[in-house]
Amino acid sequence: MEGHDLAAMVQKKLRELMNDASDHVSLGGAKDFAEYNRIVGKIEGLAVAERELLDVAKIGEEQD
Repeated sequence: MEGHDLAAMVQKKLRELMNDASDHVSLGGAKDFAEYNRIVGKIEGLAVAERELLDVAKIGEEQD
């Protein structure tokens, strides 16, 4: 498996997790403000991870 394929698979999974968490919040799934804050933090963390993954993948492509 090439690095690009692995990065694409990880990005897809990160995006799925972000979308699931966003859907949960937008549909009123958070039972209280503490849970809402936890889910929003999870979404932010996943977004940072996705951005870092894309940056590393871009650097790898430029080096090839």
